[in-house]
Amino acid sequence: MGNKDRWGITVQNFFSNKKLIVLMVALLASLGLIAGSIAVRNNRNTPPVIQEIGNDVIGIGARVVSGPANFVKGGLDGLNDMMNAYTENQKLKSQIDSLAETKVQVQTLKQENKKLKQQLKLNATLTDYQQITAAVMLRSPNDWRNIVVINRGSGAGIKKSMPVMAGSGVIGRVIEVNRTNAKVEMVSTDNKAANRFAATVLTKDGTSVNGIVSGYDEKSGQLILSQLNTDKAIKAGDKVMTSGLGGSTPKGLLLGTVASIKKDDFGLANTVYLKPAADLDNLDVVTVIAPTIGGND
Repeated sequence: MGNKDRWGITVQNFFSNKKLIVLMVALLASLGLIAGSIAVRNNRNTPPVIQEIGNDVIGIGARVVSGPANFVKGGLDGLNDMMNAYTENQKLKSQIDSLAETKVQVQTLKQENKKLKQQLKLNATLTDYQQITAAVMLRSPNDWRNIVVINRGSGAGIKKSMPVMAGSGVIGRVIEVNRTNAKVEMVSTDNKAANRFAATVLTKDGTSVNGIVSGYDEKSGQLILSQLNTDKAIKAGDKVMTSGLGGSTPKGLLLGTVASIKKDDFGLANTVYLKPAADLDNLDVVTVIAPTIGGND
């Protein structure tokens, strides 16, 4: 289809819109009447009645012309209001995002403050030992239950085999020391050659039952206490502490609470399952326990 044909269709469509034609004719007629009325009104020889009619025509024409103009102006004002509302909305969204970020920071600081208070409470109770507070700086997902790295080392007085606590419970012991950091083997480790904690169960009747923390049940999240030196009745809720028989570990550090007791397949030896005193999955701040002179070595 050529340009001439397209032009013809456009013109045809334009004139087929009767409302648009009527509006244009009305505008042109109004403008003509206004122009003529102005000429009549300004002519001093025109009779007063004709001038009055001219003024009325000018007023009517002005209203006819000003109507679309006011409509357009109103539309522009509305658009301007919409743009202002959009800008204000964006600013409010930015403020909301900033408030949300601040809220998260406050919650994080509260959690850190709570954990630091727990460590301070712990440090106040271990009066026979030197305490070195450290932060967990590395914990690999591939080795989650075995190893954590803390940001204190030999420069802070940390030595190999020192026990490490979080909150009020033991989480492991130092196995490697560098100048500025140290590696801690978790009490939940699956390393068969790990240096295990010697423990004692404080039963309700006041007697002590000694054993070894020999493993960790990953499914239940509980420590396993075995090699018990007696079959005295142990009940759920009994506290389990370090016995001090393990060499460098002081006596009386909390390991956990008895959760359940099971016999072996022959109904002989007891295996005790402990709920750890520390949250082994959530470690941020820890305390390394260093025996002082006169303490248990």
